[in-house]
Amino acid sequence: MENKVTIRDFKLEGKRVLLRVDFNVPLNSHGVITNDKRIREAIPTIQYLVGQKAKVIICSHLGRPEGKVVPELSLRGVADKLAQLIKLPVVLANDVAGVDTHKLVRGMQDGDIIMLENLRFEPGEEANSEEFAKKLASIADIYCDDAFGAMHRAHASTAKITEFLPSCIGFLVERELEVFNEVMNNPKRPFVVVIGGSKVKDKITLLSTMIAKADTVLIGGAMAYTFLKSQGHNVGNSSYEEDKIQFAKLLLEKAEKCGTEVLLPIDHVVADEFNFAANTKIISTKEFKKDDIGMDIGPKTIKLYSKIISRAKTVFWNGPMGVFEFQKFSEGTAGIAKAMVECSKDAITIVGGGDSASAIEKLGLEHEITHVSTGGGASLKYLEGASLPGLDAIGTKHEEV
Repeated sequence: MENKVTIRDFKLEGKRVLLRVDFNVPLNSHGVITNDKRIREAIPTIQYLVGQKAKVIICSHLGRPEGKVVPELSLRGVADKLAQLIKLPVVLANDVAGVDTHKLVRGMQDGDIIMLENLRFEPGEEANSEEFAKKLASIADIYCDDAFGAMHRAHASTAKITEFLPSCIGFLVERELEVFNEVMNNPKRPFVVVIGGSKVKDKITLLSTMIAKADTVLIGGAMAYTFLKSQGHNVGNSSYEEDKIQFAKLLLEKAEKCGTEVLLPIDHVVADEFNFAANTKIISTKEFKKDDIGMDIGPKTIKLYSKIISRAKTVFWNGPMGVFEFQKFSEGTAGIAKAMVECSKDAITIVGGGDSASAIEKLGLEHEITHVSTGGGASLKYLEGASLPGLDAIGTKHEEV
C-alpha cells in the first residue's frame, strides 16, 4: 500500500477543507436515523480539523435520489445528529455548492462547520462530472476523503474532485487501510477467515484471495449449499447456484494445493418454507430431505467453528451464517460473533462491513471487536486487490503537497 497523503500533512489554519464523508445512514419510515455508526466514525477527523482552525465543509450522499431533489433524503437530520454528537453547531446549506453554499462559505470563521445538501441531488455526482467536480472545488482549498465506504465508486466527489484540489485521506480511511493491509500482508497466525452470505458469485474473488492467504476458511450462509452440492451432497430445497458448482469445486481443489483447510457446515437448521414462522428441525448434512430448506448453520457447526476461531490470532469475518433477519435463524451468526469476541482478547478480529457488521451492532458487540469496517463493498474490493477509484485518486507522500 502506498503511503497516501493524510490530513496531518497540511497546514490547515484558515483553510477551507472539503471533507467527503459517508453519512449514508439507515433511516426508518419516519426518516429517523436508526444507526449513527458512520457519523460517529468520522468525528475524529472533524474534531482534528476544527482543532486545527480549518473551515470544515462536509459533503456526503444519502440514499439513491438519482440526480433529483428528494426531500425525504435531505441531510438535515444527519446534520442535526452530527451537531448533537460533536456538541458544535453544524449549519446545513440549502443546496450543493450553489448560491446558498457560497454565501455560507464566505461567512465562515476558523473552526466553523457547514454541511452541503445531499450530493446525489446533483446528476453530475454519480456521473463523475468534471463540471460538478469543479463546482465543488470552487468552495475549498483542500480536499479530504474520509468516506471509505464510497471509495470504490468513481464519482465526482470521490475521484474527479482530486484533479482540482490538493487531496488527502482522513483518519477513518487511514485506520481502515492499516487494518486491511495488516490482514493481507502480515496476519498473525493462525489466520481464520469466516465467509457467509447468500451468493458465491458475489464473493468469487474474495474467496479465491482468502484461500491463498488464510490457514482456515469457514463457510456458512446459503453459499455453503453450493459448496456442499459440489461435493455431491443432497441439499434438499436449499438455495444454491447451479452455475457456480464447478467453480466451488475448483476453489476446494485450490485450497488443497495451498494447504488451506476449508470447512463446510456439518449440521443445519432447516425449515419447511422460507418464512420466519416456518417449522424447523436440526439435521446433519447427510439427512436432507427434498423439501428441507437450509436456513442456518446448526449447533454442532457453531461449536466446531467457535473452537477453530478460539485458537486463531487473526480472524476476518464477512457475511451472515444464516437468514439472521429472522430471529429463529440467527443463532449461527450470533455464535460466530460471540466466538470472535471471546478470542479478541488474544487475537485481532475484523468484521468486513455489510450484513456481518449489522449483526455485530445488533448484538451490541461492536466495541468488543478489534475493527468493524464502515465499508461493505469497499472493504471487499480492497481485500480482493481491486482498484478503489477514490483511493487511487489520492497522491502519495513522495509527491509534493
